[in-house]
Amino acid sequence: MVKLFASIIVESWHLELFCIPATVITLATLIANPVLLCCIFTFRALRQETRYLLVANTLVADMLFLVLNLTTTFINSVEVRISWMACELMTIVLVTAYSSAILTVTVMVVDTFAAVNWPLHYHDFLTPARTYSLLVLMWVLVAIFPLTLLIIKWESSTENVFACLAVISLGLIQNKNVEGVYVYFLVCAIACSLVIFYCYIRLYMVTRTQGIWQTRFSRARVTVLAHGVLLFLYFVPGFLFALELLMFREQSSHPDVNVWISTLNGSFFMLLPRALAPYLYGLRYREISEYLTLLLHRQRRLSQISLS
Repeated sequence: MVKLFASIIVESWHLELFCIPATVITLATLIANPVLLCCIFTFRALRQETRYLLVANTLVADMLFLVLNLTTTFINSVEVRISWMACELMTIVLVTAYSSAILTVTVMVVDTFAAVNWPLHYHDFLTPARTYSLLVLMWVLVAIFPLTLLIIKWESSTENVFACLAVISLGLIQNKNVEGVYVYFLVCAIACSLVIFYCYIRLYMVTRTQGIWQTRFSRARVTVLAHGVLLFLYFVPGFLFALELLMFREQSSHPDVNVWISTLNGSFFMLLPRALAPYLYGLRYREISEYLTLLLHRQRRLSQISLS
């Protein structure tokens, strides 16, 4: 009877409607991201640059997030029951991938700040080997806290669930670790936001006398605007997710409202910046655009030769 009641509740949520935007955005991103990654790692000049490796790391984290997010969306829409631990594991990986993307875009701003302020020492300090070590360190840092929560919760129930939603999974973990979850998300969001604001303000103060801001539609203005919009789209879903956790813990709204907000956030708002990232972060770099054009011409030439 309980299982039948739970199934009826899941059907009333109509979660299958969210598969449409999630599928479209995910497929569009999964087409663009591998092409850019192939371009970056094919040409030595690109894979030796820190900024392009950071772009590549963002694209990898986004693809991991998109694949797992689409998987959970389909699982919820077709009402497939999975074990609670499997749901928690996917939630932890989703949080890790999302946090890695946020941390990487923050480091990208810091990288630009360092390149402008210390151009003579920049390449000597950030060698490719150090950049790869930095990327590994970032993944380890963002994975430590979610994995700790998973280990702590490992002894919990092994029953199956009808809907695997991150807000419910982390919300139940919160019951034992409420301070830790809130401190993790709050500190990360505030720290990254402060670092980004500081770097952009300092960049403007350093470069305002160089004439790059004088024209209304200068490349510097357009770049800062595009990156600002993308950063805004990356961070807002995180704050909305923290609000979801608060609503779930306080039980201040109807459960259906929590589910709809969580699903809308995960099926659209969290995916939107990942769909724009390949174009605003990747193709706006002249070197990537040029090498991508060269790669496409090379592939076309090879296909013509093979056909002849």
